[in-house]
Amino acid sequence: MNANIGKVMLAGIGAALALLGLYFGVLTLVSGWDFTLEQFLTYRYFVLALAAGFGIQVGLFVHLKALVQGARNQGVVLATSGTASTAAMVSCCTHYLANIAPIIGAAGLVTFATQYQVELFWVGLAFNAAGIIYITTKVVQATKEHAKCLAVA
Repeated sequence: MNANIGKVMLAGIGAALALLGLYFGVLTLVSGWDFTLEQFLTYRYFVLALAAGFGIQVGLFVHLKALVQGARNQGVVLATSGTASTAAMVSCCTHYLANIAPIIGAAGLVTFATQYQVELFWVGLAFNAAGIIYITTKVVQATKEHAKCLAVA
């Protein structure tokens, strides 16, 4: 792992920063910079926790992929919880889409996202935690198998 730690850390930090960039980009495009800053300051603990959780998952996945070539199933968990994190973060701004929602027929979705914004953050955090736990168990299993192979060789 020591030789791979830099790559793992870079991937995790890069993923967290990319998710934050998406959050700030979408919110700024939809609602402007002042609102984006206000929302971030109001929900910063949720937003930063979601980004950090996603970054941890990406880092774990990169490490797992290095341990086990051809890791297939773990990518599904990463994609699912990453999508939940992104959706929770972007839910902050969807109520400002109400101005154009009648045009695109999404007024119900905007109302739902506005009314349950904090709950959506908690759902995103739950998906993050589940993803981290799942990938961590796979990393532990792969590490044990790798150690067995080294002991035999």
